[in-house]
Amino acid sequence: MPVRLGQVDYLNCLPVYYPLEKKLVPCSVPLEIVKGVPAFLNRLFIEGRLDVTPLSSIEYARRPDETIILPGLSVSADGRVESIMLFSRRPPLELEGCTVALTGSSATSVALVRILFAYHYQVEASFTVRPPDLEAMLREAEAALLIGDDALVAATRVREQGLPLRVIDLGAAWKEFTGEMMVYALWTVRREFAVNHPEETAALVQTLAAAKAEGTRRVGELVREARRTTGLPEEVLKDYFGLIRHDFDEKYRRGLLRFYDYAYKLGLIEERVNTLHIWGETVG
Repeated sequence: MPVRLGQVDYLNCLPVYYPLEKKLVPCSVPLEIVKGVPAFLNRLFIEGRLDVTPLSSIEYARRPDETIILPGLSVSADGRVESIMLFSRRPPLELEGCTVALTGSSATSVALVRILFAYHYQVEASFTVRPPDLEAMLREAEAALLIGDDALVAATRVREQGLPLRVIDLGAAWKEFTGEMMVYALWTVRREFAVNHPEETAALVQTLAAAKAEGTRRVGELVREARRTTGLPEEVLKDYFGLIRHDFDEKYRRGLLRFYDYAYKLGLIEERVNTLHIWGETVG
């Protein structure tokens, strides 16, 4: 049976999956790759229909006993990220009592918006979930959250056309608020799968690490591929691939636990997370 591996169908995962899809790294385990937006992959993973996936980091905190983090991998940024964006008709501090439309494609970014509004901006707004269509979202809200490629495309259009919207990078806002890295997703394996298939899990850890290293060496190819699929300008894509990080060392973990602390205080997760269960370190 192949390992059922999720792939977030956004550019932020391209550096890891491009080498896999182009067979630039060897893989000793058969893979069945399933693509989708984060919320879709989260649901499949929770339902047991994926074995390994980039999981929205807030979802790990909701089920840490069922989930193990694979080492050395994340979707993160140290400040500006360019793909987690709030588009607003007014500054965030002036959104008191306003409606903010949130994309249904995300989980971590939705939690991040709520945390920043509560603790950084200290503004109370009403939140509603809508499909990721900026014009439609702003017909019924003063501000709208977009993520991933949707955010990149919309931000580029706003800037090129000079549209009367403020574009707030929530990665930069988190950095301003906490001084920490922001971890948006973690590669995770279902605990049951890891316990029953330790050799396959270990092999996949090695394969993903090799893919990440290979992708890092092929930024020019990534830019060309991303330009082909999105039509975004080359300078936007070069900037973006320079911002997105895929490591998971101590400073990433510190930022993640800080995020979980605020999520717990705001009631977005039921229990405080103090320990991260990582394959090969605390488990495996």
